[in-house]
Amino acid sequence: MTELATEDTTVGTVHRLDDHRPAPAGTAPVDLSKPSLTSLPTGADAPAPGEAVDRPDNPLADWLALPDTDVLPAWARSGTSVIANVRAFGRLSWWHTRYHGFRTPKYLFKTVLLAARGFYRAAAGLWPTLSAQDHTAAVKALRAQAKAKPEDVELAVRLQAAHYARTQTRRWRFGAAAVAVTAAAVGIALAPPLLQAGIGAAVVTPLAYLGRGKQTRLLDQAAPPLKVDMSAQQLNDALRAAGLLKSGSGKDDKDAPKVHCTMGPVRDGRGWAVIFDMPRGGGKTASDVLAKREVIAQELGVDEIQVIMSRVRAAKGGNAGRVSMWVADDDPYLGPLNPSPLQKAEKFSIWEPVPFGQDARGNRVAVPVMWQSMFFGGLPRRGKTFSQRLLTAAGLLDAYVRHYVADGKGGADWMPMKAVAHRLVMGAEDDAIEALKAMLKELLAEMERRFALLRDLPASVCPEGKLTPDIMVKYNLPVIFVTIDELQEYFTAMEREDRDQVIDDLCRVARRGPAAGFISNFASQRPDAESVPPKLREIITIRYSTQVVDRTSSDMVLGKGKAAQGADASVLSEDHKGVGVLVTGPASFVTVRADYLDGPGFAALCRKGRALREAAGQLTGDAAGDVTAAADAAGVSVPAIVSDVLEVMRHSPRMFTTDLLAALVNLDEDTYGDFNAERLAADLETAGVKRTSKQVKINSANGAGYQRRDIEAAVPAEILLSTGR
Repeated sequence: MTELATEDTTVGTVHRLDDHRPAPAGTAPVDLSKPSLTSLPTGADAPAPGEAVDRPDNPLADWLALPDTDVLPAWARSGTSVIANVRAFGRLSWWHTRYHGFRTPKYLFKTVLLAARGFYRAAAGLWPTLSAQDHTAAVKALRAQAKAKPEDVELAVRLQAAHYARTQTRRWRFGAAAVAVTAAAVGIALAPPLLQAGIGAAVVTPLAYLGRGKQTRLLDQAAPPLKVDMSAQQLNDALRAAGLLKSGSGKDDKDAPKVHCTMGPVRDGRGWAVIFDMPRGGGKTASDVLAKREVIAQELGVDEIQVIMSRVRAAKGGNAGRVSMWVADDDPYLGPLNPSPLQKAEKFSIWEPVPFGQDARGNRVAVPVMWQSMFFGGLPRRGKTFSQRLLTAAGLLDAYVRHYVADGKGGADWMPMKAVAHRLVMGAEDDAIEALKAMLKELLAEMERRFALLRDLPASVCPEGKLTPDIMVKYNLPVIFVTIDELQEYFTAMEREDRDQVIDDLCRVARRGPAAGFISNFASQRPDAESVPPKLREIITIRYSTQVVDRTSSDMVLGKGKAAQGADASVLSEDHKGVGVLVTGPASFVTVRADYLDGPGFAALCRKGRALREAAGQLTGDAAGDVTAAADAAGVSVPAIVSDVLEVMRHSPRMFTTDLLAALVNLDEDTYGDFNAERLAADLETAGVKRTSKQVKINSANGAGYQRRDIEAAVPAEILLSTGR
């Protein structure tokens, strides 16, 4: 049985663009899970003071000062960086190979033309030598004298002798050239093909070299197409245009202050990476740079979604003015979907960080959910529910996770949870609201019971007063995973008194529950004060927002002031489905493209989770008594109309026909949008439902309707027995 392999990297570090930079030498990692020292040894137990090197009276202090520079270049400071650069070099080499390979015929044709021009130049240069022209100083002098004194006989004799010598030289030169050319031609003709090619290359290459010009290039200039270019000067110009750097006194700004780049700009994957320090004396900090993200993107000629910036903290060798920036070549959040690794996992421990998605640079992002509470917000149809389901789906693969689920919309997104959920509330009708209130009371009672049990345990078993994996198994205290989607539907449908009580209950669960093993996972489409009160939002530790309309709405989901720090979900567009900004701490955030887990995949995980709980004896509550879930697990076919009617009547022993039709439309409008009372009755009768009465009484009102026991009677008897009905 395979288990899902998880990464050690938590989400708090994946968004920083300088992870390749090591901590300063001599520092050790800090384990925040261990208690810190509250006092140092004194007296005799105190360590002897060391001899300081940097004393004022030490003449060698300056010479022995350790340089504050890295020994290795930026690309070689971590194994991850080395591997990334080697892969990038391999991709670049492969690109050059393909680029020049497709142009080989063109290069051969250019080589032949250059060789022909080189042959002409060689022949023109050698012709005077082969033809023995009067190019020597002696012959030229005699010819000049003969023209001046044509009657001089002695001079004519001397010129005739020179002409004879010249004729003799021409004969052997032409003969030698003819013999050489004939021998070369015969040798090439008789040689094997490989040798012929070698000889041809040996002849053509020098001729082509001789035929070249000053501007002639045999190979085309191959440069990979960069959609975005960056240099230190461009960066300075962009920051100066954004008002972050002062201008110089001259027209060319040569004397203007500039940033100090500690790394780059260098190519890093599909973009440019740079780490720079703001100049001192300008009064600008890294936070000021983050607040000008949109202006900087405009000056660099890109969209702000392509600019990923963050502060470099002291733990990474940074300061208040150091910024890490990565500028992508194009939108890094578009492209093929990332399938969730949970789909192929057989089991998963909820105590491990949950695989959630990828950041702009393709790094995996995992979210630790133990001891946490989550809130998801954003516009409709942007992947909010799909992202929220990823965390709940991880709990499905852990048999010691008990799910409490409520969906204010009452649609099909969470329906598969009926196979696993201890409590499942669907919709925001009156009966569903009562079921939600009862579920919260049950959660609070369980929370108090657990705290009482943990208090009574000895310190050797429970040293920190909270749930541990060993206590969970030994005392049968499974992790409680509370998932509530579409919170605004419940709050808007409730009376003020009920609303205030539910808010107080949710706050208690989110605030005190983590120590007792409670995980809260809430979501809302409208995170305003009316839909989700600030007193509830402010105690949430992990927040995720898909696209919203403006920075104010983004801050409502992610926290006040987060947009100014760079965590702004309003920069996302309609194309960014399943993409959101994840905030995990006061200064930790990352834009994530969440993994894809569709409805059928989520339903398959629910069935797998039911089997795990049955094997571990942890199938409880509504899931243990759910008729349709038991039928699915047993492989028994139940008509869809029966399954859907039982689903919408989950909290009601009886329901009027009009209310039942409305609930079915809300569940699946495509299937039940055209249903009326007659068609509903006919389909149920075909499915084996026999109504004991066509009239039902609800709250002293009589009307046409159905009783749940009549619908359940259409399910095979063995399934009813397995659920205890």
